[in-house]
Amino acid sequence: MARTEQPETVQIDGRRLRVSNLTKVLYPQTGTTKAEVLAYLAEIAPVMIPHAAGRPATRKRWPDGVGTDSEPGQFFFIKDLEPSAPSWVVRGDIEHSGGPKTYPIADDAATLAWLGQVAALEIHVPQWRFGSDGRRRNPDRIVLDLDPGPGAGLPECAEVARLVRPVLQGMGLEPVPVTSGSKGIHLYAGLDGTHTSEDISAVAHELARALEADHPDLVVSDMKKTLRTGKVLIDWSQNSASKTTIAPYSLRGRPHPTVAVPRTWEELDDPGLRHLEFTEVLDLVRRRGDPMAAMYGQQALSTYSSMRDAGRTPEPVPDPLGPAGEQAGAGRAFVIQEHHATRLHWDLRLAHRGVLVSWAVPKNIPTDGTNHLAVHTEDHPMEYLTFSGTIPAGEYGGGEMTIWDTGTYEVEKWREGKEVIVTLTGQEDGGLAGPDGPGREAKVALIHTGGRGENDEKNWLIHLMEGSRVGRTVSGRDRRRTGSGTTGRARSHDAREVPRQDARPRSRGATSGADAAGAGVAGAGVAGAGARRPAPSPMLATAGEERDLLPDLDWSLEMKWDGVRAVVLLDEGAVRLVSRTGNDVTALYPELADVGACLRGVGSAVLDGEIVALDGRGRPSFSRLQQRFNHTREADIARGVRDAPVHLMLFDVLEVDGTSTVRETYDRRRELLRTVVDEDAHPRVAVPDAFDGDVDAALAASRRWGLEGVVAKRRDSRYAVGRRSRAWIKIKHTVTHDAVVIGWRPGRGNREGAVGSLLLAVPGEGGALSYAGRVGTGFSHDEAVRWRRELEERERSAAPVDDVPRLDARDARWVVPDRVAEVELASWTKDGRMWHPRWRGWRPDKTPADVDPRPGGPAASSPDRADA
Repeated sequence: MARTEQPETVQIDGRRLRVSNLTKVLYPQTGTTKAEVLAYLAEIAPVMIPHAAGRPATRKRWPDGVGTDSEPGQFFFIKDLEPSAPSWVVRGDIEHSGGPKTYPIADDAATLAWLGQVAALEIHVPQWRFGSDGRRRNPDRIVLDLDPGPGAGLPECAEVARLVRPVLQGMGLEPVPVTSGSKGIHLYAGLDGTHTSEDISAVAHELARALEADHPDLVVSDMKKTLRTGKVLIDWSQNSASKTTIAPYSLRGRPHPTVAVPRTWEELDDPGLRHLEFTEVLDLVRRRGDPMAAMYGQQALSTYSSMRDAGRTPEPVPDPLGPAGEQAGAGRAFVIQEHHATRLHWDLRLAHRGVLVSWAVPKNIPTDGTNHLAVHTEDHPMEYLTFSGTIPAGEYGGGEMTIWDTGTYEVEKWREGKEVIVTLTGQEDGGLAGPDGPGREAKVALIHTGGRGENDEKNWLIHLMEGSRVGRTVSGRDRRRTGSGTTGRARSHDAREVPRQDARPRSRGATSGADAAGAGVAGAGVAGAGARRPAPSPMLATAGEERDLLPDLDWSLEMKWDGVRAVVLLDEGAVRLVSRTGNDVTALYPELADVGACLRGVGSAVLDGEIVALDGRGRPSFSRLQQRFNHTREADIARGVRDAPVHLMLFDVLEVDGTSTVRETYDRRRELLRTVVDEDAHPRVAVPDAFDGDVDAALAASRRWGLEGVVAKRRDSRYAVGRRSRAWIKIKHTVTHDAVVIGWRPGRGNREGAVGSLLLAVPGEGGALSYAGRVGTGFSHDEAVRWRRELEERERSAAPVDDVPRLDARDARWVVPDRVAEVELASWTKDGRMWHPRWRGWRPDKTPADVDPRPGGPAASSPDRADA
């Protein structure tokens, strides 16, 4: 994000946000600017959002900065959502004595950035969340505010926290301390959602009284200031439904930019314990993650789980009290399922806050301006994004269910329980496009109409917005009968594949993770039994160094293969290869079309691996693999098979015979992989060995074999579908980085008539693209000639970024910034430019949203964005 006084529009997680006055100093005593505040919010978003999501946010704003100790800045509390707020900010209504107030909900990085833009430095939230019906749920956490009186301080608060901990543990709760960034400590513990705010307040009050009775010289439970000298107040009142507490990871409006930061109990024992500033918090989180990450249970799914028996239905039935951390950052995915239950209907499900908010639509999405009924149903688990199969007769929703269309959506408006306006982008051959195609995008509004009766209260209407279109609504059965085609990815079976009651259940998918880039729905259909279903997005690794491998954890070390990621779907001999961006690449690699022969003792599996091309010495060569990209003609594909044959390196398993394995540990999944894959059955398939925790030996072997580096994986970790995780850490020998190609300069001399160099950009502060330099070495003359023809077709008149130096821009030709390349570089300069970059190749498996920010310049969206 450029530091300029001129307002500018940036994109954050696909949202457009107007930012201004980035050089304004908000913390005069430290010189901290608004730009630095926005950068902090961008980087902290992945760990902060799970604690603020779904909760109405009361804000404390300092438009002119916090001031100094001697001259504090003016601030004001604000509850109502500002009229100037972007339309895409998720919001919820709370009834007050004077009528309802609409609050913003910090559900994503873009909303956090907007709050930073308006100098809402402090974000206060209650201990409860909104449900998808717009109603207040029971609290999912308890909080005790340990507030030191005169003569007491942080050491006394830590002492009281240690006294409270065993009491909460005796209640089956595991507390996490948070140094508040102001004076004291907050203690949080997760709840199962079965008790009201009034119940929890009463328990907290009684706990405070009991500790006061046992430790009268240290603890007080009464808020009278005259009683608090030298003692610590256990403030239990913040568990009231009407009270709020500073959100974990929120900045504070103090003279220094301190933060309310979760701590470990070991950190609380440090004699030098103090409140931390935002730069320290970022370093701390990078080193050890978030101590509160696994606090919340899936109480949003309690209704869903109560209506299903895992032993009787093939549907996914998660533990309603199980950890929700892997789903908290789920992206904007949708699925529409055609449901042949007692009455035919379509189920529209939108990924929102770790679950699928669901409506049953009897007549499907309208194809014109008429309104259709949409009945709000219970929230469904994220696994339902990929579910298809037959629910047995007599069970809830019994009947055949198939995927009519699936994809991603963008929010124009989301008002909890009131109104939702989204644009759905489905598959090219999906139901939204219809049998006549080619459109696959629809903007729809869902509006709660309500009613007097219990059932009427669930009634909404769904409306196709003006200027949008949906293909003629045809059911899957009608398609099969009329021969009007199938929806490809969006259909699970063709006319020969209608599931039998005794058939093995189709895949139930996997828990999808966030992103700030999207949920795990990807892939396109190929012929073959069971091949027409979405593929989960792969888990991604975090870039790091040897020192990031915490010594108290067990790590397995795998080689890092210099290829392209592939999710491999095998079903009764049929093979489908899906890239990490969701493209079906099966046809590009015909030599892998029979790798299904490697399955041993099972009928189907979903595997994770890397497609590589080997050089003359048997080492993976990314430049050689470039010969296999983007071909459509059979002759070109055949030439690639001859000149640059590929191998498939498999390193994980996500599903076996329709049963998800993503919640198994890494060790268990590796054991399963070795069991179900016979690598000797195919000459181009391998299950490479892993090193057992010796990072020095692994790195030495990687260098000796000419590989990129290693990937360290926690042996106790689960597979986080579609998410970047510090449970996997990639350690490279050289510095490589992806970049977006924004232009090119004509060649001279022996490169006359070809590309001389390519101009590159990467996300800078705030996530907006910023110039990163140009690369002119590492590619051949033939490539440069071909690229000129390709790039001339993609030209635009103006530069996509505004910070290109005049010399570099002198004879530049600008292009649409939608292609990604990988370069190797010596280092980064102080002004954020690449030092001596060298071309490595195009990355058609990535989009600009997948490009990591330059080191030291965090993007404003989730860091879970680049390949593993």
